[in-house]
Amino acid sequence: MSNFDGVTEQLIDSTIEIFTGMVMMEVAPTGQVMNRMNPLKDSITGMVGLAGIHKGLLAVHLPKAVATAITSNFLGIEVDAITEDVEDAIGEIANMLGGNLKSILSDKGKDIQLSLPSTISGDEYNFASQADVDTLILEFKAPEGEFYVEVELEA
Repeated sequence: MSNFDGVTEQLIDSTIEIFTGMVMMEVAPTGQVMNRMNPLKDSITGMVGLAGIHKGLLAVHLPKAVATAITSNFLGIEVDAITEDVEDAIGEIANMLGGNLKSILSDKGKDIQLSLPSTISGDEYNFASQADVDTLILEFKAPEGEFYVEVELEA
């Protein structure tokens, strides 16, 4: 886990800052740190890829209830299903977290590029890299349930 020296606390702080400042939602880390995800059920994942001196990805995995609450807060509209608005909002959350991760991993983030955000969702799916990567998964608690922020970096 040497890729993550000094990253965990800063990523926790960034996640809390984005959720409280942009989404108007209080979140807190549960203290659980994992290195692999269980199958995701009735969820959406937003992700951005990293290229440059660090290669990998940042993903945020959210159950439907958390994702729709985020979107409702973020956009100021009531949402109760995974729609294009939810996909856009969760992609933007991943993009903001990815931007912060760039700055954490690199001085001012100039030598790391982010891909455009993308999302996947479904009734049940697995999220696992095929590459040899170091993985850090942080669990957070929101009023509507738990969600996860995952970072994978090439070893």
